[in-house]
Amino acid sequence: MKVTKTLLALAISAIIPSLAIADSEVQGPMAFDPISGSAYGQQNAADLNTTPWVIPEGYSQSIVSDESDLNIYVGTDWHDMNTVNETQKHAGRYLYRTHEVRGGAIGNDGNSLRVDGNSGGAVSVVDLQTGEAKEVVGREDWEALDGLVWTPWHTVLFAEEVIDSLRPDPEAPQAKSGLVYELKLKAGDPTAMESVAVLPKLGALSHEGLEIDDEGNVYVIDEHTSGSIYKFVPTNYGDLSDGQLYALKVDAANKQGPAQWVALDMAQAQISARVAAANVGATKFCRPEDLEKIASTLYVALTCENVDSPTATNGRSAVLAVNLGEQPSAKYVVAAGKNAPIENQSTGVTGFAKVDNLASGPDGKLWMVEDNDFSDIWVFDPASEDADNNGYQDGVHLFASLKDKPAEGTGIYFGKDPHTLFVNVQHSSTGNDKTMAITNRK
Repeated sequence: MKVTKTLLALAISAIIPSLAIADSEVQGPMAFDPISGSAYGQQNAADLNTTPWVIPEGYSQSIVSDESDLNIYVGTDWHDMNTVNETQKHAGRYLYRTHEVRGGAIGNDGNSLRVDGNSGGAVSVVDLQTGEAKEVVGREDWEALDGLVWTPWHTVLFAEEVIDSLRPDPEAPQAKSGLVYELKLKAGDPTAMESVAVLPKLGALSHEGLEIDDEGNVYVIDEHTSGSIYKFVPTNYGDLSDGQLYALKVDAANKQGPAQWVALDMAQAQISARVAAANVGATKFCRPEDLEKIASTLYVALTCENVDSPTATNGRSAVLAVNLGEQPSAKYVVAAGKNAPIENQSTGVTGFAKVDNLASGPDGKLWMVEDNDFSDIWVFDPASEDADNNGYQDGVHLFASLKDKPAEGTGIYFGKDPHTLFVNVQHSSTGNDKTMAITNRK
């Protein structure tokens, strides 16, 4: 049965005065008192499809779009990953999503088989005013589409999260890993494609996070247990077909402190930017995933980083902050056992683990969602104090937890309404993947 989408109007409503409650522990438009813990033991709840999140008092949740609106793939795995609003005259109306389907060689697709008989990844759009959802573009050679960001020049960048490419792009057949693409939408119709172009100079990598600074430089990552962080500087603003790719190199072995962006061999970067980065001694992190820029700081989600043992690949998880000023520097700002609790699922202890997607909140806080059973959403306040002087600010709070145990919260995002958070639910045990809105109703 189709779910009524009661929150659609909120995403396009005029911004209303802040609803911060003075006695809430976390202040701002999304003021809240942290929930008590992860959703342990709630995986069999009767409301997993309609209200899958444990959320703070005063908040409501609703489905924005699900597989009853748009069903691209055979089976139950919708695989919607990231969301991003349009920024021009329709700002706040349209929500774009990549669909992270994976398959082998063409003809042996498994979960990437489409209902129309084809295969491959896709980008879709939801009209938040009408509720209509549609595919914008899909292609057979696209593997595991994931990262997504709107550019200042009003195009959409998206990328493939694939370490070993099995479906080469015909325009960049030399690439051994995933690539970044630029989608230009039709003038007057932001739900339709005008053109799409491959951008091999942004590196052949296992892409997820994409971010852009005020100068038009693009930041990307390599989701690998020895992955690096990259910066692409275009020759001309707004033209990503040519430029120089750099990788971050932190001076100290503990991966904190002064750093530099080291230029890569561009021929090698278009074959394997991982190899190009290793050749110049770029710093390796454990599975960088998403990126989020807040002011002049680039935050990086590191799924398996061990902050106490820099070369280990079995860490609990961390978030790295990279200063994008004239003198780059790096510092861990969130880590389990430092300013967030250590998770122990076997004993039902809530903790911070497998951080995946990041979002900038309406008041500059960093929102983080886990790729984990009972996927949690955490909030970090960069303005908080370090009361115990351990080098980590104390402002890390638990906002929500997903009752749908095998599912994963992804694509966390704030649009025009500062009181509404969008988040996807994929791999749902209900067989219905979806995009949801969680709204402050206080």
